[in-house]
Amino acid sequence: MKMLQVTIRTGKFEEELAFYKEIVGLKIVRDLREKGRGIVFLADSEGDTCIEIIDVPGADDAGNRLLSIGFDSGDADKMREKLIALEMEVSPIESPVPYVRFFFVKDPAGVTVQFM
Repeated sequence: MKMLQVTIRTGKFEEELAFYKEIVGLKIVRDLREKGRGIVFLADSEGDTCIEIIDVPGADDAGNRLLSIGFDSGDADKMREKLIALEMEVSPIESPVPYVRFFFVKDPAGVTVQFM
Protein backbone atom coordinates (compact mmCIF):
# COMPACT_ATOMS: atom_id res chain seq x y z
CA MET A 1 0.00 0.00 0.00
CA LYS A 2 1.35 3.41 -0.94
CA MET A 3 1.02 6.38 1.39
CA LEU A 4 -0.69 9.25 -0.43
CA GLN A 5 -0.11 12.35 1.68
CA VAL A 6 0.41 14.00 5.02
CA THR A 7 -2.22 16.68 5.70
CA ILE A 8 -1.51 19.91 7.54
CA ARG A 9 -4.45 22.13 8.47
CA THR A 10 -3.33 25.64 9.30
CA GLY A 11 -4.29 29.27 9.67
CA LYS A 12 -0.81 30.14 8.32
CA PHE A 13 -1.48 28.84 4.81
CA GLU A 14 0.80 31.16 2.80
CA GLU A 15 3.73 30.79 5.22
CA GLU A 16 3.30 27.02 5.25
CA LEU A 17 3.16 26.87 1.46
CA ALA A 18 6.32 29.00 1.18
CA PHE A 19 8.18 26.77 3.68
CA TYR A 20 7.53 23.57 1.75
CA LYS A 21 8.22 25.19 -1.62
CA GLU A 22 11.25 27.34 -0.78
CA ILE A 23 12.91 25.46 2.10
CA VAL A 24 12.02 21.83 1.39
CA GLY A 25 11.96 22.23 -2.40
CA LEU A 26 8.59 20.62 -3.09
CA LYS A 27 6.52 21.67 -6.10
CA ILE A 28 2.78 22.23 -6.33
CA VAL A 29 1.24 19.21 -8.05
CA ARG A 30 -2.42 20.04 -7.43
CA ASP A 31 -3.88 23.42 -6.53
CA LEU A 32 -7.54 23.69 -5.62
CA ARG A 33 -7.41 27.43 -4.89
CA GLU A 34 -8.65 28.24 -8.38
CA LYS A 35 -11.74 26.16 -7.57
CA GLY A 36 -12.40 28.20 -4.44
CA ARG A 37 -10.83 25.71 -2.00
CA GLY A 38 -7.77 26.59 0.10
CA ILE A 39 -6.05 23.27 -0.56
CA VAL A 40 -2.68 22.65 -2.19
CA PHE A 41 -0.78 19.39 -2.72
CA LEU A 42 3.01 19.52 -2.99
CA ALA A 43 5.41 16.73 -3.99
CA ASP A 44 9.04 16.07 -4.80
CA SER A 45 10.22 15.55 -8.39
CA GLU A 46 9.33 11.84 -8.28
CA GLY A 47 5.91 12.55 -6.79
CA ASP A 48 6.74 10.38 -3.78
CA THR A 49 6.60 12.96 -1.00
CA CYS A 50 3.16 14.54 -0.89
CA ILE A 51 2.11 17.21 1.58
CA GLU A 52 -1.47 18.50 1.56
CA ILE A 53 -1.88 21.97 3.07
CA ILE A 54 -5.40 23.08 3.91
CA ASP A 55 -6.20 26.71 4.69
CA VAL A 56 -8.25 26.85 7.90
CA PRO A 57 -8.56 30.56 8.76
CA GLY A 58 -8.36 31.13 12.48
CA ALA A 59 -6.93 27.68 13.22
CA ASP A 60 -4.72 27.67 16.31
CA ASP A 61 -2.42 24.98 14.81
CA ALA A 62 -2.17 23.27 18.23
CA GLY A 63 -2.62 19.76 16.82
CA ASN A 64 0.30 20.23 14.44
CA ARG A 65 2.75 20.11 17.35
CA LEU A 66 2.15 16.36 17.53
CA LEU A 67 3.03 15.80 13.87
CA SER A 68 6.58 15.10 12.67
CA ILE A 69 7.78 14.84 9.06
CA GLY A 70 11.30 13.81 7.95
CA PHE A 71 13.22 14.66 4.77
CA ASP A 72 16.54 13.52 3.33
CA SER A 73 18.22 16.84 2.53
CA GLY A 74 21.36 15.23 1.15
CA ASP A 75 23.51 17.22 3.58
CA ALA A 76 22.13 17.93 7.07
CA ASP A 77 24.95 20.35 7.94
CA LYS A 78 24.43 22.42 4.81
CA MET A 79 20.63 22.50 5.30
CA ARG A 80 21.05 23.51 8.93
CA GLU A 81 23.37 26.39 7.94
CA LYS A 82 20.80 27.54 5.35
CA LEU A 83 18.03 27.62 7.96
CA ILE A 84 20.23 29.41 10.49
CA ALA A 85 20.99 32.04 7.82
CA LEU A 86 17.20 32.44 7.43
CA GLU A 87 17.06 33.05 11.20
CA MET A 88 15.08 29.90 11.90
CA GLU A 89 15.43 28.18 15.25
CA VAL A 90 17.04 24.77 14.65
CA SER A 91 18.10 22.01 17.00
CA PRO A 92 21.69 20.84 17.30
CA ILE A 93 22.84 18.10 14.92
CA GLU A 94 22.21 14.64 16.36
CA SER A 95 24.13 11.55 15.32
CA PRO A 96 22.98 8.42 17.15
CA VAL A 97 25.16 6.28 14.86
CA PRO A 98 28.13 7.36 12.73
CA TYR A 99 26.30 7.23 9.38
CA VAL A 100 23.16 9.14 10.48
CA ARG A 101 23.03 12.92 11.06
CA PHE A 102 19.90 15.01 11.52
CA PHE A 103 18.35 18.06 13.15
CA PHE A 104 14.86 19.45 13.74
CA VAL A 105 13.05 22.70 12.98
CA LYS A 106 9.43 23.78 13.34
CA ASP A 107 7.54 24.81 10.21
CA PRO A 108 5.27 27.90 10.38
CA ALA A 109 2.29 25.76 11.48
CA GLY A 110 4.24 24.13 14.32
CA VAL A 111 4.97 20.79 12.64
CA THR A 112 8.34 19.28 13.65
CA VAL A 113 10.42 18.79 10.51
CA GLN A 114 13.50 16.56 10.59
CA PHE A 115 16.24 17.03 8.01
CA MET A 116 18.74 14.21 7.57
